[in-house]
Amino acid sequence: MTGLLRNDAPGAFAREFHLSSGGTLHKISGWWVPFLHTVCASSAFLGALVIGLQLHYHKIVQNEHFGYPDEWFPSVSATIGDRYPGRNVFQLLIALTCPSRLLLHALWYVLLSRAAPTRAKALFGIGFLRTMTCGGWVYVTSSDDHDVHDVMMIAYMLLTLPYMILLLKSGDKSPFTHNAKELAANRSRRKWVFLMFFGSIPPMIYFFISHKVHRVAGAYTSYAFFEWALIVFDVMFDSLAMVEFKALDLAVLPGKPDEQRE
Repeated sequence: MTGLLRNDAPGAFAREFHLSSGGTLHKISGWWVPFLHTVCASSAFLGALVIGLQLHYHKIVQNEHFGYPDEWFPSVSATIGDRYPGRNVFQLLIALTCPSRLLLHALWYVLLSRAAPTRAKALFGIGFLRTMTCGGWVYVTSSDDHDVHDVMMIAYMLLTLPYMILLLKSGDKSPFTHNAKELAANRSRRKWVFLMFFGSIPPMIYFFISHKVHRVAGAYTSYAFFEWALIVFDVMFDSLAMVEFKALDLAVLPGKPDEQRE
């Protein structure tokens, strides 16, 4: 007998059990990969921020020059790395983000490997290195080693430029998606997020210099807002892959019997 339960709505689970014929055991839409990545990454940063504001507000807005009320909003580094339990909650949720992040790179490779194999390999390699540098500034916090934390974050930012550019050029190259209008609209959204991400960097640098060199009261809070904007735009950029990944399914197939493998 063959049992079949299918839901064809976008992003819904689809399950097939072919008990006698050895077909697909379990199948889910690729839409879930960027969705879970978005949920886990957003929860990690938002959870750490909420915990920090509730338990250590005055400590995480304090910097080497000023404190509250001159500085009244924490930086990303102070939020995710300085205090228990916010730091631990953040690192746990970021660890849960890793599987979906690696799958994100793998699925982009699958989508692009036929139409643009060289670009697909470059995107996968850059994406993997970018994930490694992300782990560098997430798990080595500014409190642990300020230099390592900063070097990893700068490397992450530098790798973000080719990563986003490759995706901007590749989002409409999928041979499996036939809705050209939807792909074009998503490419436009991706371009706007790209511009907002890199448009946030110059004012962020300006306010950081104002704080670090000129010691302007309140400048670090302004810097912090642009730093948080980068996090939002970064997560948002990868979330847009939900449009392309609806064309893919992840399936679990039964292995061949031992006698068929020989």
